Amino acid sequence: MEVREKIPDPRAFAARFREIEENVERVVRGKHKEIRLALVALVAEGHLLIEDVPGVGKTMLAKSIARSIDCSFRRIQFTPDLLPTDVTGVNVFSQETGDFEFKPGAIFANIVLGDEINRASPKTQSALLECMEERQVTVDTETHTLGTPFIVIATQNPIEHEGTYPLPEAQLDRFMMRLAIGYPDAEVAAEILASHAAGAPLDDIRPVSDASGVREMIEEARRIHAAPPIRRYIVDLVEATRRHSDVYLGASPRASIMLLRAARALAAAEERDYVIPDDVKTLAPVALPHRIIVTADAIMSGRSAEVLVREIIDEVDVPIGENP
Repeated sequence: MEVREKIPDPRAFAARFREIEENVERVVRGKHKEIRLALVALVAEGHLLIEDVPGVGKTMLAKSIARSIDCSFRRIQFTPDLLPTDVTGVNVFSQETGDFEFKPGAIFANIVLGDEINRASPKTQSALLECMEERQVTVDTETHTLGTPFIVIATQNPIEHEGTYPLPEAQLDRFMMRLAIGYPDAEVAAEILASHAAGAPLDDIRPVSDASGVREMIEEARRIHAAPPIRRYIVDLVEATRRHSDVYLGASPRASIMLLRAARALAAAEERDYVIPDDVKTLAPVALPHRIIVTADAIMSGRSAEVLVREIIDEVDVPIGENP
């Protein structure tokens, strides 16, 4: 029988989570679900890809999260002429010491905003691979460790826009979630105009947590209990993407790990110390579609990865009657 590890009061975790969430909502209005999922990615030690058309608040969401947490923040504007060393750093010869010194790149921060990541060349995009997966940077055989918390919040325009480069599958797989912000409804749009009348709302928010506070939340989320049937349910969902007739390449084992970590963080945000199937079902539509490749025939018939994942969620049996 599995022994459950005792964790602190989940209500305290949820209260701190809501405080950050409400602070972000002061700037990004009408997007409660997207904000919650972004903060889940932060606490679950994942990375976030926000894909949508220009002007809907992708960069604003990343900046407001950074402002709500008193920790280091860097913004990288990806352009076709951006070099990999601009991201990771470079060794520079110092005439004073007569030796090479490492000059850290923009990736050395707790929260890194990669704005319009698909406007950079594939070579520069690939500079993020080691950083995102292993949380370290290797330059000239010397390895430099990144701090905790560490999250890359990348934004990109839809790939059909001119001047963009599709992200390689290996890099897409390193993002825990892919979100779309979407246009606000008319009522929320009117509120946005009113809030901008007196200035920029982003300038008015203050930090409600810091790096050490987020580190504590990360440690607590790791100890959220996931029963064997829940873990099996996650495996069944991922395996179903590999067996589906309309999927050319299914989700990787990394997808299972990411989905479990995100489910633990979401459970903690919901004041629970255990994961339930609904946590997994909520996260699968944002954690799996960008990891699978749909067949050409399915694309021709208008069946997207998002549609296939929702079909799989409906088809896979949910564990029932299990004691959490």
